[in-house]
Amino acid sequence: MEFFDFGTIFFLVAAAVIFYQLRSVLGRRTGNERPPHDPYTRPDADKQAPENVVSLPRRRMGDAPPAPDFAAIDAVAPEGTPVNNGLRAIRQADPSFDPKQFVDGAKMAYEMIVMAYADGDRRTLKNLLSREVHDGFVQAISDRETRNEKVQSSFVGIDKAEIVGAEQKGSEAHITLRIVSELISATRNASGEVIDGDPETVVEVKDVWTFARDTRSRDPNWKLVATEAEE
Repeated sequence: MEFFDFGTIFFLVAAAVIFYQLRSVLGRRTGNERPPHDPYTRPDADKQAPENVVSLPRRRMGDAPPAPDFAAIDAVAPEGTPVNNGLRAIRQADPSFDPKQFVDGAKMAYEMIVMAYADGDRRTLKNLLSREVHDGFVQAISDRETRNEKVQSSFVGIDKAEIVGAEQKGSEAHITLRIVSELISATRNASGEVIDGDPETVVEVKDVWTFARDTRSRDPNWKLVATEAEE
């Protein structure tokens, strides 16, 4: 009968303990294990997405972008006319452009500009006018102040505002409006005498104003770039 010395028995026992611990930690392969996760591989397309995730359709490379909607433009200018064509060009350059919203904003700007000019409010004019128009308005205000003249003006309202011209010049959009408004206006000299207008009479004023903005700019505001009084 063969005997093992003490050292041999010790190493056998230690090997058995290590094998048992490894097996309990790593487990045994049963054939039903999940494959290892690959973070760089997209999940299979046929796997069901979580209920709280909405899959959005993606535009494939080479697909044309959706055509712009011109319904709002056709509602203010007949299709095929120069005005309609110009507004469509602006809409293509700036998909957020809406002609009705533009007219509403231009009407508010018109009242602000008219009253700022009468009051000599240079700060308000600076934010609403192009540099060229601003310089002309400020010069007229300065000349009036030099003569010690004051304008007494009340804005009654706008009777009509319609788009009569539109054009996309490079990245700059230009829209011309014909505006019919009612004002009470009188200019007084240093002695307080009325030298122009009538402080008690409402008069009809017809203007043709052109507004512009750079469609590439994040600034959504339009500025007055040209004025003309309709005869």
